[in-house]
Amino acid sequence: MSHADVMQPSRRRLIAGAAIGAGGLIVRPLAFAAEPPRLFPVVETAQGKVRGMSAGGVHMFKGVRYGGSTAGRNRFMPPTPPPTWAGVRDAYAYGQVAPQMPNSRAVAYSGLIMFDIQPGGMGEDCLVLNLWTPTLDRAARRPVLVHIHGGGFYGGSGNSPGYDGEELARFGDCVVLTINHRLGAFGYLNLADKGPELKHSGAAGMMDVVAALRWVRENIEGFGGDPGRVLVFGQSGGGAKTSVLMSMPSAKGLFHRAGVMSGGHLRLETPESAQRTAATYLKAFGMERFELKALQDAPYEQILTVQAGLEAADRAKGEAPRSFAPSIDGDALPRHPFDPDAPAISADVPMIVSNVLDERAYRMANFDLDEAGLRKFIARRVGEARADQVLAMYRKDDSGSTPFVIQARFDTDEVFRKPSLIETMLKAQQGAAPVWSYLYRLKSPAYGGRYGVPHGSDVGPGLHDVRGGLNETNADALRVADQLASVWVGFAATGDPDNKFIPHWPAYRVAERATMVFDHETRVENDPRGEFRRFWEQEPPRAA
Repeated sequence: MSHADVMQPSRRRLIAGAAIGAGGLIVRPLAFAAEPPRLFPVVETAQGKVRGMSAGGVHMFKGVRYGGSTAGRNRFMPPTPPPTWAGVRDAYAYGQVAPQMPNSRAVAYSGLIMFDIQPGGMGEDCLVLNLWTPTLDRAARRPVLVHIHGGGFYGGSGNSPGYDGEELARFGDCVVLTINHRLGAFGYLNLADKGPELKHSGAAGMMDVVAALRWVRENIEGFGGDPGRVLVFGQSGGGAKTSVLMSMPSAKGLFHRAGVMSGGHLRLETPESAQRTAATYLKAFGMERFELKALQDAPYEQILTVQAGLEAADRAKGEAPRSFAPSIDGDALPRHPFDPDAPAISADVPMIVSNVLDERAYRMANFDLDEAGLRKFIARRVGEARADQVLAMYRKDDSGSTPFVIQARFDTDEVFRKPSLIETMLKAQQGAAPVWSYLYRLKSPAYGGRYGVPHGSDVGPGLHDVRGGLNETNADALRVADQLASVWVGFAATGDPDNKFIPHWPAYRVAERATMVFDHETRVENDPRGEFRRFWEQEPPRAA
């Protein structure tokens, strides 16, 4: 298959025609002659008219504002409404990304996921969204897929090439959006103890996401979308933010299905912990006596410089910065997302929760690790007395992978898969809307396969786009892209991911733990890698 075949809407992909699943979703071949050609279509929103561009049957609108600037007096405050305007505003180019420290391409993995590329420029007028749609017919009411970017709570944007929604909109005949929102200290510096006007400062970034969903409810019909069928989903930090949304009263009714990819998030920061971090921040800022005006008047580069100092230790270890994250405020964020149970406020929202096999390979670079080094790595976590037994368990399951990959898998089982399985279990035990689980096992070809199945491997296929460095364009990759993209489109459309491109996918119940495994042979397994799940369930949390 040629590169051109991959990039163009091939007959194989567009004939996704027949009904998908019992819910009757139709993934329609795009009828290019159904609408008069409009290279620069104009849509009227509640704020004013926007003009986008069309290519290959998909209309694209970029940099559309869903909130006001977050600079100056709006810094650390809840989002404000977007401006209104007369005339027509162009929506051809990406808007600003939230202030953040760049991720260097010197780390090979960062380049593979294009996380170092964030077009649009950086600034505090960053409450913007991007939208791709195959139709502008208000009566079309296509399913809406809102993709939240990864990067923890510290980095990334919906502008990254890895999140481009054009391929999925074309393949699934659906509306796709990506959003930008505040990050780091700008979104999560908890100053609530400094005055009532700052009550929500530790939740501002998540309140931005809710504001974007309000814009969707208000405007999406004009872009051919159905405001009653909105899926919110994302990977890594995007999955974590989706988990948090499940517990937010202000988000109730703004989305109707949720997808958490490699981002199970059980607990928020407590007010006490977040305010201790804020006190450390203010000391580093040089502020002996709190002055909100001084913080709001400071150049954003200064805010970011102080933040970077607090994040330096995490970054030096190759870890995602964790200094700033959402914290409970009793109102916007009244509780932990999935602790001690699944939130009642979103009991009616079905979910998909997933992982890839070797998530933690992204943070490691010791590719020459030998078996003795692997044993030493395991012993540091479980102790010398059990190291041989635990290593044997992992080697019995997989005798062929390198010590580097087994090291990543061991770490993945605790850091990523354990919280995701807890989240899935709690949602299933709630006994209201169903939850489905998948495990992605298709090995990445990057650098000869040395990463195994690393963090982010399923992002491209889920967006029906395998152009990125973690994926490839062979028959297996294209098949899985058809399958996984159909899962997300079908789930958005009907609330059930089961469809004709995959084996029958039962909802997750604790008794069976049915899980879809995306691999060279896509299949359903009950409790895959259950021995490892049981092992990590019994392990006490690692020391801080």
